[in-house]
Amino acid sequence: MTGLVRKSLDAPEETRPFEDGKGRLDLVGLDSGGVGRATFEPGWQWSKHVKPLAGTDSCQASHAGYVLSGRMHIVMDDGQAEDFGPGDFMACPPGHDAWVLGDEPCVVIDWQGYVDYAKR
Repeated sequence: MTGLVRKSLDAPEETRPFEDGKGRLDLVGLDSGGVGRATFEPGWQWSKHVKPLAGTDSCQASHAGYVLSGRMHIVMDDGQAEDFGPGDFMACPPGHDAWVLGDEPCVVIDWQGYVDYAKR
């Protein structure tokens, strides 16, 4: 068992940029997996800025996240859709597209889906 651990997303162990400079993922690793903070810039869309890295038709990561700022629209492969904003927790299974709403970056902390997200 690991003792007390302190890490900071302001000093990430890894940073993964999205295509076209539309944001980045800052990641720290833990024994239980990674925790990440993603900054999605206005105009970001999964199918445009991460799909080329993932090589799948839709995002196949499962997310358990908390929105710090900005807004995001998520559409599941079956058509179910929801908007998320500051203070919202999201549980999002594999099989979705997503994009930023408005002109403010959307910042999301995720405890589940970022270990392999946007990995080159």
